Amino acid sequence: MRDLNQLKPFHLDVLKEIGNIGAGHAATSLSTLLRRKIDMKVPNVRVVPLQDLPDQVGGAEAEVAAIFLRIEGDAPGSMFFLSEIDQAERLIRSLIEDEDFQLKQPPFDQIGLSALQEVGNILSGSYLSSLADFTKLNLQPTVPGLSIDMVGAVLNYGLMSISEVSDHALVIDTHITEADNKSEETSGHFFLLPDPDSFQVIFKALGVDVDE
Repeated sequence: MRDLNQLKPFHLDVLKEIGNIGAGHAATSLSTLLRRKIDMKVPNVRVVPLQDLPDQVGGAEAEVAAIFLRIEGDAPGSMFFLSEIDQAERLIRSLIEDEDFQLKQPPFDQIGLSALQEVGNILSGSYLSSLADFTKLNLQPTVPGLSIDMVGAVLNYGLMSISEVSDHALVIDTHITEADNKSEETSGHFFLLPDPDSFQVIFKALGVDVDE
């Protein structure tokens, strides 16, 4: 499978279940960091054409906080986690207990940026760990990079390499809430950009016939 558009609903259901397990692991780690109970869920997993990816987070000119990493090992690829600026600010203010933390105008507080990168580490690492556990594949994340920029600029690097071999990416929605305050939800999106043949490797490992 070289084109994610070939994925069928049950393929996406498998990935959604893996995502929810990874979200559970991430919620446990975030709860420890924040010292209060955090809930996470993956409400939706879908295939999106590359040119439509910016629209998933407000359009190409929307400002976002983004974590980017490469996936190395048996099924290499690229992964982004993007969150709108307001959402990321709220999460990090809660984490570092600093209501003045902001991501709209540099210079940015380095403690807050470090906290944001740690959250990205937790989220991406938990998802990949869950995927690796299910598939028994060796999947290792590189050290994540952090960027505060427009969506179009953030995605440009990852899309340059994948656009030559695929027209689609996998979008994994993520919702983060505090158990005691369900009204304030932080939303983000994982964009999974597989290298050629990586999804065939993953689904073969899961025992799913990708040619059905």
